[in-house]
Amino acid sequence: MGQTAHVSAVVWSAAVSLAAWLWLLLFQGWFWRTDVRLPASREPDGWPDVCVVVPARDEAAVLPASLPSLLAQDYPGRAEVFLVDDGSTDGTGDLARELARRQGGLPLTVVPPGEPPAGWTGKLWAVRHGMELARARDPEYLLLTDADIAHAPDSLRRLVAAAGTGGFDLVSQMARLRVESLWERLVVPAFVYFFAQLYPFRRISRPGSRTAAAAGGCVLLRADAAARARIPDAVRHAVIDDVAVARAVKRSGGRVWLGLADGVDSVRPYPRLGDLWRMVSRSAYAQLRHSPPLLAGTVAGLALVYLVPPAAVAVGAAAGSPPCALLGAAAWLVMAGTYAPMLQYYRQPLWLAPLLPVTAFLYLLMTVDSAVQHRRGRGAAWKGRTYARPEAAAEEA
Repeated sequence: MGQTAHVSAVVWSAAVSLAAWLWLLLFQGWFWRTDVRLPASREPDGWPDVCVVVPARDEAAVLPASLPSLLAQDYPGRAEVFLVDDGSTDGTGDLARELARRQGGLPLTVVPPGEPPAGWTGKLWAVRHGMELARARDPEYLLLTDADIAHAPDSLRRLVAAAGTGGFDLVSQMARLRVESLWERLVVPAFVYFFAQLYPFRRISRPGSRTAAAAGGCVLLRADAAARARIPDAVRHAVIDDVAVARAVKRSGGRVWLGLADGVDSVRPYPRLGDLWRMVSRSAYAQLRHSPPLLAGTVAGLALVYLVPPAAVAVGAAAGSPPCALLGAAAWLVMAGTYAPMLQYYRQPLWLAPLLPVTAFLYLLMTVDSAVQHRRGRGAAWKGRTYARPEAAAEEA
């Protein structure tokens, strides 16, 4: 009798999981599709001025693969790059100057921002310093891009044309992350998949939608929209700064667009699981607003949606319960089917799709670890600088 009750509980859990997957498939903004790319655009009669702001802290390892691509932008208007060297100890600033001297191209200014005052998290103090320097040039647009991002030669041109044609105040592209090591193949495509599930790209650009998000590696921001939204001062406490910036712009009446990138790539390697673990756990609990009830709900939700289907297949096969196995298999099939387009976008084999429950379990552990680190007072971190501010989530709510 006890075994039958346990199997019945698994059957019901598998049925709920399947229902959840059918809802996600049909009603969560088509999050699983990967065709949200820069919209069709026309080139303007006159190209507006653009200033590029690059916050950098100990980035000497990646700059040779990223900065030359930025300096070599084929942009018909006036553009200038400001690299803000935020206390680097590896010669980031000197290397940037040397690369610019050898490369030529867009003019480059390298400046230190000084020590951040209390209340500023992550790279936002460096971004603020770069934006202040850029505003002296009175540009129409600001491109905020990370030091590990390599841009195709027409990247800036396409971003500006898309913003002007669509009337967007913020245009952001989710850079294609590096996928070479075993752990990168297992974890990285899922990172973008989960992000799109939380923030469906189609909803972000929809008028009247409250969904707002951006990808910090590539954000083109209209300068007057930044001033209207008080960027970055209004989000200075934010740990997940890109999402906070998009929310601030949208709340101030601006239009926001986010999609997957073609020709915008991160060159930062994550060869070991520990590297990826730190990338996720540094901000996972902040995403949950540092709330224990939200953490508990997230863990339960991840288990129900991602872990129950394979468990139901195993239990059904062991207990000889076809309904249990079939319900689990159906939910697992829908899960894998929604993940397949992201694997194709990352040019990965489709046999990785059924392994998504394994990856989801890793993310569950990373999220719990993020909460544990926060409780220990370690807080979020950016390039070795730690911020223990439990009130930071209030700025992101």
